[in-house]
Amino acid sequence: MDCSVSITVNGEARDLRLDTRTTLLDALRDHLGVMSVKKGCDHGQCGACTVLLDGTRVLSCLCLAASAQGAEVLTAEGLGQVGALHPLQEAFLDHDGFQCGYCTPGQICSAAGMLEEARLGWPSHVTPDVRADVTPSELSDSELRERMSGNLCRCGAYSNIIAALREMARGDVAGRDQSGAQEAGAERGQAALSPIALGQPVRSAP
Repeated sequence: MDCSVSITVNGEARDLRLDTRTTLLDALRDHLGVMSVKKGCDHGQCGACTVLLDGTRVLSCLCLAASAQGAEVLTAEGLGQVGALHPLQEAFLDHDGFQCGYCTPGQICSAAGMLEEARLGWPSHVTPDVRADVTPSELSDSELRERMSGNLCRCGAYSNIIAALREMARGDVAGRDQSGAQEAGAERGQAALSPIALGQPVRSAP
């Protein structure tokens, strides 16, 4: 059985006709060509397919596309662009928070959602006092690891990822404005702004 689904992806309204069993992951990749959303385990265990759905991080392989009717979907390439990277993308670049890059778009989307959860005061499994206020600037490395534990990095770049998130949580890069991001991009040069950092697909040469 088919159904009509209307969603907004990275600011662009999209209308789809899909099998009701189609996941949000497959709708994004196979029907809309948004290849930064990676299919890893396809069982909700690796986090490579993480996107922001109405601002909340979700595993797109476990969401039916039909359930996202009317929602806004934000993927890694929707967070920034060449010359004006999102501070999270800047932080991952600055701290070498990726190696092969396959998990990076999901890591970045999950990190954005995680920091928003902390801003809203959500505790985690390792929060010392769940009744106390939670703020991103007070998150320990243990808290960051726990909150990001659903995103696996098979290259083992965890220490650099945590360094990037620590910087973001403490607000060291939160004040970067768009012009600052553009200047940083210009300093690195266009070649350094890899598709991986932007969440864009990487295609091998034939």
